[in-house]
Amino acid sequence: MGQSLGLNEYQKLAARTDKTRGKGNGFDLPVLGLVGEVGSLLSEVKKKQRDSTAFVSYEATVLEELGDALWYLAIIGEHAGISLSFIASRAGGEGDVDHFGSLQPQHSLPLNSPTVQFEGTLLRLAGATGLLSSGIADGNQANVELLQSDLSAIFFLLVEAANEAGVTLETAARRNLEKAEDRWPSKRVYPPLFDGEFDPDEQLPRTLEIEIYERQASNDRSYVLQRCNGIFIGDRLTDNIMHPDDYRFHDVFHYAYAAVLGWSPVFRALFKRKRKSQARVDEGQDGARATLIEEGVATYVFGIAKDFDFFHGQQPGELSLTLLKNVRQFVRGYEAETSPLWLWEEAILQGNRAFRFLRENRRGVVRLDIEERSLTIKELAK
Repeated sequence: MGQSLGLNEYQKLAARTDKTRGKGNGFDLPVLGLVGEVGSLLSEVKKKQRDSTAFVSYEATVLEELGDALWYLAIIGEHAGISLSFIASRAGGEGDVDHFGSLQPQHSLPLNSPTVQFEGTLLRLAGATGLLSSGIADGNQANVELLQSDLSAIFFLLVEAANEAGVTLETAARRNLEKAEDRWPSKRVYPPLFDGEFDPDEQLPRTLEIEIYERQASNDRSYVLQRCNGIFIGDRLTDNIMHPDDYRFHDVFHYAYAAVLGWSPVFRALFKRKRKSQARVDEGQDGARATLIEEGVATYVFGIAKDFDFFHGQQPGELSLTLLKNVRQFVRGYEAETSPLWLWEEAILQGNRAFRFLRENRRGVVRLDIEERSLTIKELAK
């Protein structure tokens, strides 16, 4: 792993992704978050005990939850002006502690199942976070000495939990920072396009305009037509649902995936840009199964977006982390799983922005610029 991660270094990096500052009294949200993460740890133990054979990735999940709990603890300390190294030093009672490596010098063992000791420590951890939250609710955040004591007690139990789980808190901290960078990067650098090394006739077109507009059929049903360079593409699209919801405009989501992610098996099939020069890529990345996966992603996101006015007013960095993680879970095994979460968010927000335009105007011209990773839409003359 190289040099051990500094406790205050971690706290500084964690604070970069803090979205709670300036909200409430400065402590409510991170304290609620800490309580929630400890509850999630207990929930994972329950799941493992209930169905030990079916529950997979238990160790990875415990590491993630420990890292999230540590993040909230560090943020509470940051808001109070208390360094994480000071919290750790008070927790250990053995002088200054500056790095994670000095907390758990022992070799860690893999966690296969919950132990009695681990469960007991988590219950004590829940009790300690309960005391902290009660104190904050009672207005005790001004009592810095009491706050330091509560945070140190929680930190000590996090270290104990990590010891009994056979993992290191440093591993949890590093993975937590990686997750934060995946979601809220310090600098947004677009990854290379998936088809950059292929011949131009097998690449997604780098710029393209598509006209999308609605028509009425003789039976008063509405359908959507699409035209590119004067040629109609795809089928006439309807909502295919009992209660119309304008899903007939949903191809704009696939165009957003193509424009922003540089990924869309649906788009490749529609515009005959499958990478047939490499049979494995053609079948594995651009084939029928990949197309179905993408349609599943579009349908899943659409179902959630409907409940949030198709993300109207949502800014980059605000979409649900759970939503984005679930989307990437959909595409496991396909090249799009390497796309960072922030880039998925850009694709989803740009696609829904264009979709809202089409809902309002019933027609528009979509422009893809894959080099710029952008999807824009403008009016289409009648």
